[in-house]
Amino acid sequence: MDLQLTSSTSKNTKDEVKITISGSKSESNRLLILQQLYATINIENLSDSDDTKHLQHALSTNNEVIDIGHAGTAMRFLTSFFATKNGRTVTLTGSERMQNRPIEILVNALKDLGANITYKNKIGYPPITIKGGVITKNTVKINGNVSSQYISSLLLIAPKLTNGLTIELIGKITSIPYIKMTLSLLNQLGIETQFKDNFISVNPIKEIPKQTVVVESDWSSASYFYSLVALNKIGYAVTLTSYKKNSLQGDSCLSEIYQNFGVTTVFEHNSITLTKTAKHNTVPFSVNLSNAPDIAQTIAVTCFGLGVACELTGLHTLKIKETDRLEALKNELTKLGAQISVTNDSLDLKAATTYNKNIAIETYNDHRMAMAFAPLALKIPLIILDAEVVTKSYQKFWSDFEKVGIYTAVYKK
Repeated sequence: MDLQLTSSTSKNTKDEVKITISGSKSESNRLLILQQLYATINIENLSDSDDTKHLQHALSTNNEVIDIGHAGTAMRFLTSFFATKNGRTVTLTGSERMQNRPIEILVNALKDLGANITYKNKIGYPPITIKGGVITKNTVKINGNVSSQYISSLLLIAPKLTNGLTIELIGKITSIPYIKMTLSLLNQLGIETQFKDNFISVNPIKEIPKQTVVVESDWSSASYFYSLVALNKIGYAVTLTSYKKNSLQGDSCLSEIYQNFGVTTVFEHNSITLTKTAKHNTVPFSVNLSNAPDIAQTIAVTCFGLGVACELTGLHTLKIKETDRLEALKNELTKLGAQISVTNDSLDLKAATTYNKNIAIETYNDHRMAMAFAPLALKIPLIILDAEVVTKSYQKFWSDFEKVGIYTAVYKK
């Protein structure tokens, strides 16, 4: 389904717009793995995203072949999980894009620990066949600058391994907030961990006390409302629930970053109210997003809409997401009139002075492409192709955006 987006500015008081966002996909997926390892865990406010549903299905099925579609987190977390399921053989596969997303770094680490994993087609990529077994080795090395999901995948199974696990991270460590999120969840459950210098240790534990964990709402999903408020007039406000001031999620840095664009964040009663309180800074904006790469698309589009130059760095992991997000951003922003250049880990955007209207935005099977560009409808009418891709992480995205004044209609050529 393709959508034509237009806007209305009639909704401009904070009493009018309140949005409830489902639980964090990142937290939900970690907790689902831990719940399989420890049946005493009960989870509330679970994410309703496609990715989380794919993971739930994979964990509940007895099929020998499990297709996780585009769900990269599920692929990585399940690789480690099934490596520990003694006596079970599973083949993990996914979409065409998933079969071109690398998994070798994680597979090599698991093999070093004694896991039995083979590639079905191309070396280094899914599909992979995993023969579960008992892992007794307790030390492994992995590069620190790889996707944090590889590291978190190992950490999640660590407390159930016979002798626990110590991971040595080689070189510079990126996406530290996501690693700390995993460790914080383990600690919350009563599992002892240590993260010192380039070493992470997790102690083994057979059982944990019965407990309920409430998942915080997703900060990545909040980013699109930060963008919408930034692109709106002074006084416009949106309230989002349920959020914590001391969040485990790296993307919570949004509250600080968007101050540059005139957006104030107020925390109250497990909610945040975003208000456009001032004009945005016009000086070029620069930030290293190595700890929060998932909000890069939103920030780039916000800067383009505000006519602000920006330089975003620390983006090397975006090359291997649902699409090559850097090239995708370059392609679609250029169509809208932007002057933009990208490298393997950075993006440079010149201040925009003109905007092309009614441009069809390709989404490349990437939920974040669709959602990041949606707030631009406040500036210009545009078309989002394959708009349903948003369900990967945010089921109610389009209905929620209609509540805040972005109107959608099915686009017919």
